[in-house]
Amino acid sequence: MKKILFFDVKDNETEQLKNFCDKNFECQLLAEPLNDKTQLTDEIKQAEILSCFTFSRVDAKILKQFPKLKLIALRSVGFNHIDIDYCKEHNIQVVNSFGYGNVTVAEFAFGLMLDVMRKISRSYMNLKNEHLNRDIYTGLELKNKNIGIIGTGAIGREVVRIAKGVGMEVLSYDIYPQNTLVEKYGVKYVELDELLKNSDVISLHAPLTKDNLHMIDAEKIKLMKPQAILVNTARGELIDTKALYEALSENRIFGAGLDVLESENIFTQPETTLDFDYLTDDVIRQTLINDRLLKLHNVVVTPHIAYNTQEAQDRILNITMNNITSFLNGEIRNGVIT
Repeated sequence: MKKILFFDVKDNETEQLKNFCDKNFECQLLAEPLNDKTQLTDEIKQAEILSCFTFSRVDAKILKQFPKLKLIALRSVGFNHIDIDYCKEHNIQVVNSFGYGNVTVAEFAFGLMLDVMRKISRSYMNLKNEHLNRDIYTGLELKNKNIGIIGTGAIGREVVRIAKGVGMEVLSYDIYPQNTLVEKYGVKYVELDELLKNSDVISLHAPLTKDNLHMIDAEKIKLMKPQAILVNTARGELIDTKALYEALSENRIFGAGLDVLESENIFTQPETTLDFDYLTDDVIRQTLINDRLLKLHNVVVTPHIAYNTQEAQDRILNITMNNITSFLNGEIRNGVIT
């Protein structure tokens, strides 16, 4: 009987995962993430299949402790928290939950856009504190604005669809342009600098790779319009947060809506504040910048929840269980190793 370990398991996932495992697999469901602080017993180390979410940090040091491991089934699309090179070298397949959150994340991106453009959260908090001054809440409309979409994969395509529905013109930057979007929605593919110069709203939907770390840095931010809004529901490391903080604090751009941050674990996983191996100088420095960012009036920050709807959670589990079943039947679905 195959032994499967599920990490990062939430209470509302337990029943569905237990039903999947019942009579077919030897499963263990663990609420904690898999990282170098996880207590790995000899029994746990015998797992042939691991499944985890993005809270886990699975490096070579951890993977070496699983001699029988054949598959990592991610309950996420992103896989930068997994040591892919090690998996390649040791014939460990890695599959993701591709497609689970296309609509979910795209809708949330527009929620952030509207919040920043119309200053919704700011006015709400001020009203709660009995500070009401309508003059400071003058906002911007989406209609007839240019939206620059960086990355037109599955989520980016949904952003295109919604943007055209509210009357926006779409510019896009992607190393793999899609002719169907050009033909159906009139998307104009341009170079990154041109997109930044001509967009009123910029929305990031690219995976994090070794090549695009800080793709939005100080020089790129200088290209943006003074009324531009930057939205990030992808990965925090795509933006140089220090450069963004400086631009926002000096009102060089209108605002930002961020569901992800660099070194965001300090905010999303409070237990990491006690992990002194994790708290490097860079992480501490980044956390201080994030804290300052949270205090700005022209920023809305949420704790990495763009993926989090009931519908999306159901899709994650269904895709993950299908990925595992397919693997055991000799088929790789949603593989991320090329």
